[in-house]
Amino acid sequence: MRKTQPIIAAVALGLALTLSACHKQEQAASTQTATLARPGSIGDTAAWNKYLGQLVAQNAGDFANNNIYPYMVPAGDNDAAKAEYQRQLQSVQGVIARTVLPGNLLVFAGPSSAITAKFVGEAFTGAQANSFKGVTVMFIGDKADEATVQKDIAASGATFKFVQM
Repeated sequence: MRKTQPIIAAVALGLALTLSACHKQEQAASTQTATLARPGSIGDTAAWNKYLGQLVAQNAGDFANNNIYPYMVPAGDNDAAKAEYQRQLQSVQGVIARTVLPGNLLVFAGPSSAITAKFVGEAFTGAQANSFKGVTVMFIGDKADEATVQKDIAASGATFKFVQM
């Protein structure tokens, strides 16, 4: 009996640690599934980054983090927002002109779905036909803008993925 007590104690300890780890994993999973609400102010960049980042994480599927290229399209009508929009548009147009390797995910999102849809349309005007085969373009926005964005990227050959904000 005395020889089996250490074995029983070791098994009990192992079982307790396993159950404890499972409980921590359940807590972590429930914390991760807590969803953030859509921010009310278009000027709250930090809140929008968190919210949109959550949507990307929930919808990226099998893409590895190093294959995801998110673009947060600024909204607003002040000079700073307009300048940032133009800088980012020029950058994205350059990327699209050089094409993107298959297996990558381009994500376009921002506080204003309509402005983001316009941005994608402008960015993809220089895309060569079928140059984005094997690339996925995710648009996070409103259902009303989905068809426009899908049409704007169609000639590029990219796979389109829509995520409702």
